[in-house]
Amino acid sequence: MTKKQVVDVSFEGQREGEEVIKVFRRHIIAMRKGFYGLLIPFALSAIPPLIWQSNLELFLLPIAGLVIGLILFAYHFIIWYYTVFVLTNQRLRQITQIGFFGSDVVELKLSKIHNISYNIPGFAGEIFRFGTITIQTYVGDLVIRNVDHPERVYNLLQDAVDAAERGVNEEANIEVNA
Repeated sequence: MTKKQVVDVSFEGQREGEEVIKVFRRHIIAMRKGFYGLLIPFALSAIPPLIWQSNLELFLLPIAGLVIGLILFAYHFIIWYYTVFVLTNQRLRQITQIGFFGSDVVELKLSKIHNISYNIPGFAGEIFRFGTITIQTYVGDLVIRNVDHPERVYNLLQDAVDAAERGVNEEANIEVNA
């Protein structure tokens, strides 16, 4: 039996008596579009100065490409950084950043979770330690892609769901015996 780990953080909408077990986000591999957005404009803008070396104004193009790439990278970084998952002793909360100003919140009570599974997608997933976690409820599935160390998150989710089920069963026994 593992010792329950509690993280000392709070979040907006936290209920009284609710303890945060883990806050996690997607693996950095989920930001690969941001890295491509940084690399491609810079690489494409570096080609003209290499071809026409006598035109000195063209040497400013890679700087412009780098600035455009940094803007694209910053956009994807903000989305990645502010998309978090909060696991508490009562629920799993997914906060997804949408653009610069929007966010989407999905909340799932641990007592409503029917099944949890995880998948590591081949060689790259094994090397970089990322995968997909699927949380099944009676209503539908919550799929979390590109999770960092999915086996650890899976075990934490399983432990939290088991503890929540024990808590619900103990409350039901108290109500029946009363």
